[in-house]
Amino acid sequence: MLFHEVMARALADHGVDTVFGVLGDANLYMMDSFQRVAGGKYYSFSNEAGAVLAANGYARTSGRLGVATVTHGPALTNTLTALVESVRDHTPVLLVAGDTAVVDRENFQNIAQRDVVLPTGSGFEQVRSPLTAAEDVATAIRRALLERRPVVLNVPVDFQWEDVPYQPVAPKLVEPQAVAPDPAALDAAVGIVAAARRPVVLAGRGAARARGALLRLAERIGAPVATTLRGKDLFRGERFDLGIFGTLSDEVALETIMESDCVIAFGASLNKWTTAEGSLLEKKRVVHVDLDRDSISRFSTVDAGVVGDAAVVADTIVEWLDQAEVPATGFASEELARRLASRSPADFTDCSTDETVDIRTAMLRIDEAFPQDRTLVFDGGRFIFNAFTRLHCPEPSAYVHTVNFGSIGLGMGNAIGASLGAPGRPTLLVTGDGGFMMGGLAEFNTAVRHGIDLVVVMFNDRAYGAEHIQFRNKNMDPAISTFEWPDFGPVATALGGRGFTVRNLAELDEALAAIENRDRPVLIEIRIDPDKVSSPGH
Repeated sequence: MLFHEVMARALADHGVDTVFGVLGDANLYMMDSFQRVAGGKYYSFSNEAGAVLAANGYARTSGRLGVATVTHGPALTNTLTALVESVRDHTPVLLVAGDTAVVDRENFQNIAQRDVVLPTGSGFEQVRSPLTAAEDVATAIRRALLERRPVVLNVPVDFQWEDVPYQPVAPKLVEPQAVAPDPAALDAAVGIVAAARRPVVLAGRGAARARGALLRLAERIGAPVATTLRGKDLFRGERFDLGIFGTLSDEVALETIMESDCVIAFGASLNKWTTAEGSLLEKKRVVHVDLDRDSISRFSTVDAGVVGDAAVVADTIVEWLDQAEVPATGFASEELARRLASRSPADFTDCSTDETVDIRTAMLRIDEAFPQDRTLVFDGGRFIFNAFTRLHCPEPSAYVHTVNFGSIGLGMGNAIGASLGAPGRPTLLVTGDGGFMMGGLAEFNTAVRHGIDLVVVMFNDRAYGAEHIQFRNKNMDPAISTFEWPDFGPVATALGGRGFTVRNLAELDEALAAIENRDRPVLIEIRIDPDKVSSPGH
C-alpha cells in the first residue's frame, strides 16, 4: 500500500470520517485516498485558517475529534491564530500538516515547523518514517483527545509514494470514567454548603452534562442557579435561573449574587470576567468542583476544592446533606422568582431610524425568528456584548465561542464546522463587518459550495467599532477606524448565497421572514450606528 493510502486508512480506522483542509503538494494524495480508499469526506476551504477553525467548530458541536489538513510552509503559518484559538478553547483537534523533504534544504517553502507550532501551545508529533505512519497517527490522535488541544502531525512530502505494508494500530484511548471525589475534600465542601444561608450554584462549560444533578442540588439547598458565559443557557427556562454570572449579569442577578454568602462552582474557571476581578466573590465562601485539578483556584482563591465529576459530586453532596438532615435555605424564594420573571430583555428605548437599526431590537427579533433548536456562533467584535445576553441556544454544546484569543474573523470557519458537527440544526453566525471582511468573505462561498444550512447576521457599523468608541471616548476623530464597504447583500448573492441589506426595522422583518424558505446560505447585513452601540470594556 502506498504511504498516502496508509495515512488515509489510519485516520479512518480511528473513526475519522470528516476532514477540513486546503490542498498542496504534501497532502493532496492523502486527501484523494481519504475519499477514494477510506470513504471519508473532505471539505475544501479557501484559507488554511478557515479549515482549522472548522475542525474546532466541528469538535465543539459533535463532541468528536476535529481534523484538518494543510501542506507545508506558508500553509502552516496561515493556521497560527486558529491554533492558538483552539488551544485556548481546549478543543481536541488534529492538524495533519505536510512538511518539505529533509534533503530539500533549498525548498522555498521550508521552515522549522516544530518551532513554528510549539509557541501556539499546540502539541507536535512527527511521522518518523513510512513504516511508523499508523502508529504515529494513533499517538497524535490519542494526545489530541486526552490533552484537549490541537496536535500537529508533521508529514514529510517525500514519503507520499513509498510502498509500505499497512498494519492497523488500535486506538490508544481509554474512555474516561466519572471521578469520585476525595472524601476529605468532599467533607470540607459539604460543611461549607450546610452552613450557607444564601447559596448560589454556578455552572461552567465543564458541567454542561450535569444539568439534572446541579438542579437537584440547587433545589435541595434552596439556591438559585447561574452559569458562566461558556455554560450559556444551561438553565434557561428554570424559575431560579439568574442567567450569566459575572460582568454580563443583569441588575436582578447582580443583586442576588452580591447578597449571596456562598458560591458552589462546577466546571467553571472563576476567571476575572466571571468574578468581576474577584469582587463578586468577596465575603463569600467558595466551593470549586472540577475534573481538572489544575483548574481549581487557578484564578480565584477558594475555601474548598473538590476534584471530581460534576454530576457525581453534586449528587453526593445531596446524599450527605440528606443523611445529616440539613434543612434547605430559603434563598430561592417566591419573591426572587417573581423578580426574575419580571425581567425583560426589551426594557429599553429603541433607537432605530430609517437608516439604522438599534442592535438590541435587532437581536431580540432575530432570536425570536430563528429556529430555537439552533447552533449559535459568535465572531468577535463590539456587537458581541449585546449578543451574549440577547441571543440564545438550546444547550452549551450548541454555542461556539470564538474569542478565546481576542481575535475577530474566526466565526465563519467555526460556523461551517459546527454546522457539519450538528447537521440536524441550522446554524446562526453573528458577526461584525470587520470580522466578516477579515475571515468570513471567502469562506461564505465555502459554505455555499458545501451546502451548509447557515444564516449569517452581520452588524455593520462601517468601522472597527471597538476602536471607534475609544477615539470617541478621547474626543478624537474616529475617521481612520471607519470603512466604506460595499453593500453586502449583493456581495453575498454574487458569492452564491442570498443576501439582504437591512437599514430599518421593516426591512429587517422582511429579511427574517425570507429565511424561513432558505435553500442556501443567507447573509443579512444590518446597518447600525457606531455611536449607539453599548460596548462594555471599551
